[in-house]
Parts: sequence; C-alpha cells; structure tokens
Amino acid sequence: MDDFFTTDDPTEAVNEVAPGAPLAERLRPRKLDEVVGQDHLVGEGGSLSRMIGVGKLSSIIFWGPPGTGKTTLARLLATETDLRFKAISAVFSGVADLKKVFAEAEQRQQTGQKTLLFVDEIHRFNRSQQDSFLPFVEKGTVTLVGATTENPSFELNAALLSRTQVLILNRLDSAALSQLLCKAEELEGTTLPLTTNAWEALIASADGDGRFLLNQAETLFSLQIDEPLDPQELAKLLHRRMAVYDKDREGHYNLISALHKAMRGSDPQASLYYLARMLVAGEEPLYVLRRIVRFASEDIGLADPQALVQALAAKDAYQFLGSPEGELAIAQACLYCATAPKSNAAYAAQKSAWRSARQTGSLMPPQNILNAPTKLMKDIGYGADYSYDHETDEGFSGDNYWPEEMEPQQFYAPVDRGFEHKIRERLEYWEKLKSEKSR
Repeated sequence: MDDFFTTDDPTEAVNEVAPGAPLAERLRPRKLDEVVGQDHLVGEGGSLSRMIGVGKLSSIIFWGPPGTGKTTLARLLATETDLRFKAISAVFSGVADLKKVFAEAEQRQQTGQKTLLFVDEIHRFNRSQQDSFLPFVEKGTVTLVGATTENPSFELNAALLSRTQVLILNRLDSAALSQLLCKAEELEGTTLPLTTNAWEALIASADGDGRFLLNQAETLFSLQIDEPLDPQELAKLLHRRMAVYDKDREGHYNLISALHKAMRGSDPQASLYYLARMLVAGEEPLYVLRRIVRFASEDIGLADPQALVQALAAKDAYQFLGSPEGELAIAQACLYCATAPKSNAAYAAQKSAWRSARQTGSLMPPQNILNAPTKLMKDIGYGADYSYDHETDEGFSGDNYWPEEMEPQQFYAPVDRGFEHKIRERLEYWEKLKSEKSR
C-alpha cells in the first residue's frame, strides 16, 4: 500500500523522497507527462489534461487495477492545481478520522487554501460514511479523488457517483511495463541481469501491476548476479505471482461472464481459456459447474439435450474424483457446450410461460381434461369426451387444452438447428393434423 501523509505544501507530495525509499517511490512521476500507460487521461486531449488546462478540477473516482498510478495521479493533480494534498485510506480510517479531515479542510478554506482529499480503497467505506462526503464535496470544501479497484457502480453510492467523474485507469500493457524497467535501469545505472526471454517473463509476471514489477526489479538489482538469468532461473529466484482474482468481486463476475459468452459464441478455445483462468486462480469448481449446467439449459436446451446430461455428469465426476483429476470432466463439459448447437428457445419459452401464468391467474382448464374421481364431478362434466391420444391412428388427438377464456399461446418456438430441427418438424406435423381435424 502507498504511504499516506498530509502536507501543507502540495509540491512536497511529489518532490520529496525519503532516503532509502523503495525503487517504486524513487521512480514515482514528478509531472503528469511522466505517467506511463494512461495516455487517455494525461496525454494530449486526455480528461485530466483538459481539466488542468482550463484550471478546473472536479471530484474524481479513479477506477483501475492495482499498480496503475491512482495515488500518483492524485498527488500530481494536487501539485498542478495548488491544492493542499491530504490522503487517507478507507481501510484504516473511520468516522472520527473523516470528521477531523473535514474540519481541517473547512479551516483552511477560510484562509483561501483548498484541499484535495485522496481516499484510497474508497469502496471500503460503508454507505453512511460515503454519504458524509456529500456536503463537503458540494460546498467545494474538498476536491475528492477516490481510488478503487472495484466497479464504482456496484460499490459506491449513487449520490456520490453523481457528484464525481469516474475515470478508468488501464491495466499497464507490456510496452508501459517495459518503459518502467528502462527507467529503473537508468536510475540504477545498470542493466537487469536477464536474458531477453526472462525480461519478457518478468513483465508477464507483473500482470499489469507497475508497482509489483518495480519491486521485483529492485530485488534483482540488489542481488549479485554475474550471468543473465533465463526464464527458468528467474522463476526459481522470484516467487510466482498468483492471478488477481477476488471471488466476491468484479473480477469474478467478469470471468464467468466471459466464459458464458465464449461458450454461447461457440468458441471452444476461448471458453477453455476462461475456464482455466477461473480454476487456476482458485475459483470453486462446483460454482463453475453450476454455471455450465445453467448454460446447458439456457443456451443449448433441446438443440442438444445431451448438453445437460454432460454437464450433470461432469458434476458427478468432479464430486467423485475431486481436484485436479475431476477438473478434466469440467473441461469436457465446457468443450461440449461450446461446440453444441445453440438455442435459447426453451429459456425464452419458460420466461414467456411464467409471464403468462402471472397475468392470467387461476383460469380453469377445459373440463374434458380434468380428472373425475367422484360421481359429482362426473355428473357436472369433468372428463367428459376426453380423447385418449394413444387410441388415435396418429397417436395425436388434436384436442384443445387451453382454458376457454384464453386463446392458445405459442411459448416454445424451436430453432432450425440441432435436435430442435426435428422437434420443429414434429410440431409442424401436429399442427397440420390439428388443422385437418378441425375442418
């Protein structure tokens, strides 16, 4: 986590570096144009560049992955706009801390000094704590700059979002991370002891996190390494970085959405990739299986009835074998669903039928299809003139099964793909028979 401090001189926030500071701190940009990987914000025509150009900084929520420069940008904005920089972390701060910050900001506002309040992990504040920012943001007592790794639309109050501008920070790509390593080598006056392939492996291991990359580079600079390391030697020296994945956060929903969409789009390669991303990162396999079972009904249905069988069989196999052996069955079910013919006809039919049932209430079915277990029920017509379909030549009577007060509906419309092609032909045949019997 970044170090947080308060200073009356906004330039101190970016110009002072403590002796022996970490490499990431020593390389922290001192000007906006030194920020890497966020040209859409600080480049020509970028959102922040335009704000500074007109001399008007609005309250902002920075949303982006770890190590992409959220804290750095907040400090630079304070410098560029001559605001007093005050930083707090929602992890360590409570109501008393907020009251103190707001009181200090009001006192300084009276002397003509405005405050940029940077709140790291702002999504960790509860709803009432988030609401406490509103009057001070509205009055201009503080210019709020919040930072979050979570989707603000899920984690922040609508009232607070309406008073701020959400700016998205990009995950640092390979070019931006490579640029950081070059800056680090220039600062240290030496090159990293890595082969070209190991250099690329180090960048890949950072997973878009610039701070993590520089911390790894600092470790390499501190060691006495005579010969350049290859990727295998580098892996032995540095701990492997686990995939960024919070099971109850947006990354979780992004990946399961990507898996579902890839299977729906009949791309088995991408489907297997997102399945691997989830399982390698530690997702509960039974959660993934529940989603695949749901997919088999929602997106395949009767176009291939075996999809549901395969998905449930994978669930049984995984419960029997456990990890890692049982994960092969999950991959098999994923590939089966991705390559199966697709139809959402059953899904659409279910939603439509449920809607109709809610709208029509308790309409009585026609009497001829009602059971008549008592004499009274027989006397009033229950079961009268019922046509037993098996006794007809075609095994189809063509009777009406809808309530008298309701016109027949069409909920299920099979597509012309997979097994549903056969179902469609069958329905058309029965409709033809019904039409002939009604003449």
